[in-house]
Amino acid sequence: MRRFLTECLDAATAAGAAYADVRVVQTEQENVSVRSGRVDAIGSAASVGFGVRVIADGAWGFSSSAEMTEAEAVRVARAAVAIAKASAGVGGRRVALAPVEAYEDAWESACEVDPFAVSLEDKLAVLLAADEALRGQEAVKVSRAHMDFQRVHKHFASTLGSFIEQRTTHSGGGIVAYAVAEGEVLPRSYPNSHGGGWAQAGYEFVRGLDLVGNAPRVAEEAAALLSAEECPSGVTTLIVDGSQLGLQVHESIGHPSELDRVLGDEAAFAGTSFLSTEDLGSLRYGSEHVTVTADATVPGSLGSFAYDDEGVPAQRDHIVDRGLFAGFLSSRESAPAIGRASNGCMRADGWNRIPLVRMTTVSLEPGQWSLPDLIADTQDGLYVETNNSWSIDDKRLNFQFACEIGWLVESGRLTRMVKKPNYTGITPRFWNACDAVCSREHWRVWGLANCGKGEPMQVAHVAHGAAPARFRDVQVGVGR
Repeated sequence: MRRFLTECLDAATAAGAAYADVRVVQTEQENVSVRSGRVDAIGSAASVGFGVRVIADGAWGFSSSAEMTEAEAVRVARAAVAIAKASAGVGGRRVALAPVEAYEDAWESACEVDPFAVSLEDKLAVLLAADEALRGQEAVKVSRAHMDFQRVHKHFASTLGSFIEQRTTHSGGGIVAYAVAEGEVLPRSYPNSHGGGWAQAGYEFVRGLDLVGNAPRVAEEAAALLSAEECPSGVTTLIVDGSQLGLQVHESIGHPSELDRVLGDEAAFAGTSFLSTEDLGSLRYGSEHVTVTADATVPGSLGSFAYDDEGVPAQRDHIVDRGLFAGFLSSRESAPAIGRASNGCMRADGWNRIPLVRMTTVSLEPGQWSLPDLIADTQDGLYVETNNSWSIDDKRLNFQFACEIGWLVESGRLTRMVKKPNYTGITPRFWNACDAVCSREHWRVWGLANCGKGEPMQVAHVAHGAAPARFRDVQVGVGR
């Protein structure tokens, strides 16, 4: 492999590249799902190829191929350089990169049980049992259980002298019950909606979810939602569970802090950002209880790795420090705009895509409260769990989130269940309304396997650590 990588770099340099890097990426994927008592899908996919990224005449060029021969390596490298020179001809800002050391390293994520070695029969047995348990409630008319696995084996080399090999294994699974009556369809998911739970781990992670054991509770809650009262409308105290708060962090802190969006280099999918580089160190993003980090070193997280796709080491950085906006997610190209080195956030979703600035593990750091104490300390309000839908504008300022389930908080106790709970807000105002965050005992990393960005769209695996937190004076029950 080293010979092939070197062939690419030498060909790019000979063609006129001032800088070049090459990634060889081999990917395996498997998904298995059942729906309402029947096998719904069994899929597998594999791909291998390489992509060459170069700077020539001050502009980027990129080309890729699935043909792994030395002759093709030379052709693709030359094509990347030709594209860069053509791009330079239309003018624009010349590319300048923040410095990075050269590394020679190999790294592999932890995996106790190879998910690709577990038989399809064993996986289906678990999923069919969970699916059957979901339909134990008559009100549940549609049920679904699924497992998903991905392994990526990546080689990276650059003209700086880096040769890096990484292998990651990601595993996920989940269940969802849909209770249906009188024109209403109400979902209840476990351990999370929109793809279930994910981790950088092997099949042991899916076993630990205990999909079968949790199915009866999920079904009961889905059925109970049909007779629950609607979420009241008004301004109240809101307690948000960790899974929903992870998505809140993703949409209202993670995406707007991507520096390529801020600089206007990326707007094709989901817009730009309300932030500017002048906000760094001056914007009060949240209250003193809000500290948010981007950490690619969290063990077992879907957003962890050893090096990004520019050969920058994984690291932990502050995005918000006790409420003050403290940092962006950056690349070697964007970081000089704020006078810093890259904090290692460049990743591509395959060999045929150029890297973009992506989230790693962007987390709301834990506070001091236990959840029972936080609820007991709340006179009146609303507690919500598990995202159902969301909407946020292209600047990431105005948002609305709906959850699957909620409970009223009355005199320091969870009382009546409510259906279709939702809330709305403006990003800095919302985070400044946070007056309590639960402790590490309640903190969990939520893997997200479907973060979209770019055109053509790339899908990244990211993650968010979060514990339940409380927000004052929030508008809930929108649209009633």
